Amino acid sequence: MIGYAVRRLLAAIPTLLLVAVSVFLLMRAIPGNPAQLMLGDAAGPEEVAALRQSLGLDAPLPVQFLAWAGMTLSGDLGRSITNAQPVLPLIIERFQVTALIVLVAVGLAALIAIPLGMLAAWRQNRALDFAIVSFATLMLSIPSFWLGLILLLVFGVWLRWLPVVGFVGFTEDPAAAAVYVILPILTLVLVETGAVARMARSATIDVLRLDYISHARAKGLSEYRVLRRHALPNAMAPTLTLIGLVLGNLLGGIAVIETVFTLPGLGRLLVEAIYQRDYPVVQGVMLFVALVYVVVNLLVDLLYPVFDPRVTAE
Repeated sequence: MIGYAVRRLLAAIPTLLLVAVSVFLLMRAIPGNPAQLMLGDAAGPEEVAALRQSLGLDAPLPVQFLAWAGMTLSGDLGRSITNAQPVLPLIIERFQVTALIVLVAVGLAALIAIPLGMLAAWRQNRALDFAIVSFATLMLSIPSFWLGLILLLVFGVWLRWLPVVGFVGFTEDPAAAAVYVILPILTLVLVETGAVARMARSATIDVLRLDYISHARAKGLSEYRVLRRHALPNAMAPTLTLIGLVLGNLLGGIAVIETVFTLPGLGRLLVEAIYQRDYPVVQGVMLFVALVYVVVNLLVDLLYPVFDPRVTAE
């Protein structure tokens, strides 16, 4: 299994290289001058030119890319153009906020949605199935930002149970930090429960139609044991794949949720850097997001044998 993991990581190198080149070129294609944005409209051409030279933006594109790639390989993603902070520590600091919210939300969504999906499949075309499918469809249809605003309005403005804006780090005050992340986590749980529940239902229905399920029932096993021991392991593969995609997508930055709830996460950092034409930050964040996707997909593949012993990494 270790060899398989190493091969997958090595195979990801071309993907990361393609992402790096694409982001580098796209950022240079966006209209706007970072030096002009930093100095303001009152700055003269000489000042702008001097700042561009100090930032290395006047060099040819291949030279800029090679310089950045060489720094990246050494673990240095450069410094932010807007605030001169090192990019890598800035990404890690913001990613901690995003990862905390996403991991808790996806974990809770999976714990809720998988049993719901299996119950809906077990009671297919009955009232319980209709209720669960209706709930899942409703959650899929509601935009996450709109749901977040509704939760803020109800629990923050009307009931005043939870704070509306702001954020407190867990290192500063864990109790206060937990209060500030309740609504973002609840929003993501509701939204992602719909997608995972529908996938779990569909996969379980396919499994329940197989012959070995009929054989297990014919042996006198209870429906609970049939679902837990025979249906769940075989229905987990597509569901786990979807969870991995959702996790990778959310870990890449929940910009909308972070904006609604004023969270200093990775997605908000990326949006701010794009508006400010902060090339090192945008390039670093996008490369980091691609790496997150690769690692999450690798972990999902390595988890398949845990749920189905017939699947091996080899």
